[in-house]
Amino acid sequence: MHMPAEQAFWCLVQICEKYLPGYYSEKLEAIQLDGEILFSLLPRVSPPAYKHLSKQKIDPILYMTEWFMCAFSRTLPWSSVLRVWDMFFCEGVKIIFRVGLVLLKYTLGSSEKLRSCQGQYETMEQLRALNPKIMQEAFLVQEVIELPVTERHIEREHLIQLKKWKETHGELQCKCPPRFHGAKAIRDSEPYPHGALEPSPSIILPPGATLSPKGRKSKPRKGAPKGPVTAGHQANGPLPEENGSLLEPDSSPLHRSKESLSSQESEDTYL
Repeated sequence: MHMPAEQAFWCLVQICEKYLPGYYSEKLEAIQLDGEILFSLLPRVSPPAYKHLSKQKIDPILYMTEWFMCAFSRTLPWSSVLRVWDMFFCEGVKIIFRVGLVLLKYTLGSSEKLRSCQGQYETMEQLRALNPKIMQEAFLVQEVIELPVTERHIEREHLIQLKKWKETHGELQCKCPPRFHGAKAIRDSEPYPHGALEPSPSIILPPGATLSPKGRKSKPRKGAPKGPVTAGHQANGPLPEENGSLLEPDSSPLHRSKESLSSQESEDTYL
């Protein structure tokens, strides 16, 4: 959740283009469609909640917009947000659907809770004032993991709801790309080869100089100055000690690459 500003920006781009495409487009068509998908999955998780919302004729867009558009960052406590976002980045949008279904199940899923929700207003107030117990990290994460809703269920309902949308509203005006279910799907879809995750070492040498392997003394190049090493040469190459042994560059406090400087000086930015 904390990263340099440029990385935070590109992470936001990935969310908007790969994880939740079309969510922030004009008329919010993509999120309306996902609201219908959420509602169609509710009978699988909590039939009482589905019957109550159907009876009250409460559209999903009224209670799930903030949940999905903000990925629950404005709904859940911070510790739960961190866990939900970890799972969301790894597994994709199915985590967002699962969290929404768990909240609906434990808010409107019992006859005792429904007694206090006799109308639309009372139901909406109940959904706005969620019980803190169901939003606790340990309880919520366990329920999300155990919920039997997969990518296949979501994609199947997506096709069904998209067909219904076209029958009632016509073609979608937002031509957004298909979304990917998690980081692995995004990585596998990219055509170019991926490099190693470990950062490559960067040692800055003066023009024309070469880095000799450990245990070997580098021969002076033609035109190189002879005599004692001056202060200008101490940041590169082996440094002489008083006893005549060599001090490797990476152990010198004067040796720092531009990469290490930039990483140390960067400020964390919350996404």
